[in-house]
Amino acid sequence: MSIKTLCLGLFCALFVSHIYTPIPDNIAERWKIMALDSVTKTLTFLALGFENMGIMRFEDFISMIIRLDYTEPLSDEYVTVTDTTFANIPVRLYLPKGKTETLRRAVIYMHGGAFCLGSFKLTSIDHLNRWTATKLDAVVVSVDYRLAPQHQYPAQFEDAIAAVTFFLQDKILTKYGVDPTRICISGDSSGGTLATAVTQYVENNPKMKHKLKAQALLYPYLQLIDINMPSHRENENGIVLTREMAIKLVSLCFTKDEALPQAVRRNQHMPLGSRDLFKYINWSIILPEKYRKDHVYTEPILGKFNYSFPGLIDNRMSPLLANDSLLQNLPLTYILTCQYDLTRDDGFIYASRLRNVGVQVTHDHIENGFHAALSFMTSPLYLHLSLRIRDMYVSWLDKNL
Repeated sequence: MSIKTLCLGLFCALFVSHIYTPIPDNIAERWKIMALDSVTKTLTFLALGFENMGIMRFEDFISMIIRLDYTEPLSDEYVTVTDTTFANIPVRLYLPKGKTETLRRAVIYMHGGAFCLGSFKLTSIDHLNRWTATKLDAVVVSVDYRLAPQHQYPAQFEDAIAAVTFFLQDKILTKYGVDPTRICISGDSSGGTLATAVTQYVENNPKMKHKLKAQALLYPYLQLIDINMPSHRENENGIVLTREMAIKLVSLCFTKDEALPQAVRRNQHMPLGSRDLFKYINWSIILPEKYRKDHVYTEPILGKFNYSFPGLIDNRMSPLLANDSLLQNLPLTYILTCQYDLTRDDGFIYASRLRNVGVQVTHDHIENGFHAALSFMTSPLYLHLSLRIRDMYVSWLDKNL
C-alpha cells in the first residue's frame, strides 16, 4: 500500500468520524435526516478548514452557501409579496389578495441563524410566511435585521424593535388593514430570541400604544449564561446544530476574538457579580424532573474571563434573565421545543416561569424533533416532521390570534 493511499484512507476515516452523528431510534425518515445531517456537517468541516487555512472565515463560507437558497418576492394567486423597508429595516410583506369586510390579523416574523446567518429570503422562511398569510388570511411581516459579525450586538435587537415599532403605528396598521388587537410576533431559534426580547420590551413600555396579543416561539434560544444544561450535554453533537457551531456563531455577536468562545466552552464567560442571575436559569430547580435525568448541576464559573461584554448579562440577548415583574405583563404565548436540540431546556424553563406568573402558555414538545427542522419544508428536502411543526404553529395561531 502506497503512502498516498494510506493517507487518503486515514483522511476519509477521520472525515467520516467527524461528520457522523448517531440518529436516535424514534427519528422518522432516518435516511433522509442522516443525509441532511451529513451535508450540514460536511459544510461545517469545510468552513473550519478554509478558516484555518486563512482562505475564508467560517461564517462567510456558510453564508455563501445559504445565499444559494435565497428566493425573490414572488406573488401568487392568494398573496401579494413585496420587499420594502420599515424604518430603513428591510422587510418582506405578505398581503392576502382576497377582499374582507373586517380588519385582518397580523404576524411579525423573525428568522433564525444565530444572529449571523439567514434572511427572510430563504426558501423555507418564505414558504412558512406565505403559508401563514394564506391559511390565516393574515398580513405577515418578515424582518431582515442586520447580522453579526459585521454588525454586533445589540444591532439585531435595535433593528427588530425599530421594524416592530414602525409597524405598530396607527397609520401603518390602517394602511395594511390590520386589527391592532390581533398582532402576534413569532420567530425560530435566534429569531425566537428577538421575538421574546421585543415582546418583553413592547409589553413593558408604557409609551407603546398598541400591544401584542401573542408571541409564538419556535425552538427559541433564550440564554447564554449556562451552556452546560442537560440539553447542551445530550445534544453536543446534535442533528444539524452542534454545541461547537452554536458557541462559535453566537460569540461572533460580541467579538471575533477567539478568547470568548474558548471561555464559553468552559462555562467561564460570566463576569463577577452576575451570580444573582443564576436563579432565573437554574435548571436543577426549574426544569421538569424528566429532563434533568442524572445530570449534576454546577454553576458557571465567574471572573475567569478578562474581557467585558455587557450583552452577556442583558435580557435582550438572554430573555430568560427578565425578572418576574416583567414576565407577568406578557401576552398569550406559544412555545415549541424539540427533544434533540441544544435549546430545548431554554423553552421548558421559559414556559415554566411564564406559567408561574400567570401567563397563559401552550407548550408543544416534539419528542422526535431537532433544531432547525423548519428549514426542511420544501421539495426536494422536505421532512414530514417539518410540515408537522409548521401546521402545529399555524393551527395555534388560527385558534388564538
